[in-house]
Amino acid sequence: MKKTYYLFNPGRLSRKDNTLKFTPVDEEGNDLKPRYLPVEHIDQLYVFGSLDANSALYNFLGKNDIAVHFYDYYENYTGSFAPKCKLLSGKMLIAQTQAYLKKSKRIVVAQSFIEGASFNMLKNLRYYDNRGKDLMPVIDSIELLREKIRETKKVDELMGIEGNIRKNYYDAFNLIINDHEMGIRTKRPPLNIVNSLISFGNMMCYSECLRAIQKTQLEPTISFLHEPGERRFSLALDLAEVFKPFLVDRVIFKVLNKKEIQEHDFEEKLNRIILKEKGKKKFIQAFEKRLEETIKHRSLNRNVSYKHLIKLECYKLQKHLLEIDEYKPFKIYW
Repeated sequence: MKKTYYLFNPGRLSRKDNTLKFTPVDEEGNDLKPRYLPVEHIDQLYVFGSLDANSALYNFLGKNDIAVHFYDYYENYTGSFAPKCKLLSGKMLIAQTQAYLKKSKRIVVAQSFIEGASFNMLKNLRYYDNRGKDLMPVIDSIELLREKIRETKKVDELMGIEGNIRKNYYDAFNLIINDHEMGIRTKRPPLNIVNSLISFGNMMCYSECLRAIQKTQLEPTISFLHEPGERRFSLALDLAEVFKPFLVDRVIFKVLNKKEIQEHDFEEKLNRIILKEKGKKKFIQAFEKRLEETIKHRSLNRNVSYKHLIKLECYKLQKHLLEIDEYKPFKIYW
């Protein structure tokens, strides 16, 4: 199975025969020991430091179907290099566009994303309520809000309900997480440890969803819940809603409550809290472990990884848009 590799140090990336050669550099610009990565083992690269590479290198990456995701120093996702799509489908593009343009079709898909996301949030809350966290008031509030999802007629109205669901959900973080207060949700910039982990984890999930979309016939810029806009792959934001509760939030609860990540793994820069390099590595290790976990898939009757579930979700959405089968969002059933 191909893997994701993470480049934290600044350096140069080049081709060496049939491998990638990454040469990190120190603060003075001196070369450090290079590392060689066989291309047949690489699915995608996450770049957190400055990267020096030329067009020949990107041609090599494209031919080998290797994506590259870029993040700035402050953990903001800045863009991706995507190989040429090999699964182009005019029929799929037309169906996806028509579903977006027709309000009655768009709202159904958007509602499904929120229905799946809120269900998975409740699964998290019930898990911790059963472990003595007393989360029933929050659970009841979200249940009442969920009843209104299918009543909505416009996406803006649906987003309002989603915002209230998420506010209640995030309020519960203060009860679930033992030694850290979340306070209100702050994104740009994140102002405390919990918000910093949420922002970083959500971007990781977004990148995973984008990579899954790029391996299907779906167009990543045409979305249903989030408004399509300039310079963003908004369909990945839609899909991420379904997966964030058990791919990101459960990892955050684990690394904080088990003290795998602590205060010394963060630093304050320009009035924002960000992970240090060691902290990023710890979170990514936990996130990757989560992606590799498997479950017995009810329909396929075989074990599949959480990572593969994202791709399966793309296939379900394709079938819905082509009017082959109704889209039903993935819901945690264990």
